[in-house]
Amino acid sequence: MTDWMIWFAVACVLIILEMATGTFYLLMIAIGAVVGGIVALSGADGTWQCILAAVIAAVATFALRRSRFGRSENLDASRDPSVNLDIGQTLEVTEWHHVAGAVSTARVMYRGASWDVELAGGGTAVAGQFRIQQVQGNRLIVINNNAADS
Repeated sequence: MTDWMIWFAVACVLIILEMATGTFYLLMIAIGAVVGGIVALSGADGTWQCILAAVIAAVATFALRRSRFGRSENLDASRDPSVNLDIGQTLEVTEWHHVAGAVSTARVMYRGASWDVELAGGGTAVAGQFRIQQVQGNRLIVINNNAADS
């Protein structure tokens, strides 16, 4: 088997593996292998084949990482309503506890249990309806129901 056949066989295997993973990174390495095969077809020796394949694979991987396809969205699970269904729900706070220099807190019944509630920045500590913005452990971070999302 000649060098160029080996490079193209490696590229085919990488593309098949890429279809199983769906990350595009193996595809970038396969592009490097294709370049190695093209360099082998042009008659260059094995050192140049490997160097150019590695450089092209590294540049393609770097370009993918910088693109919108390579960036993973790191969503904060404590604020994501797809993860925590309590986000966006409303609850009634009847009394707030104020401590100088600290955030306002309360204790409320929500879903049949007693929860600690903390007022989010920009909220007003008055009795009434509040919307859950975030869940931190057993503490609900809320804002006034009529306030805009922040």
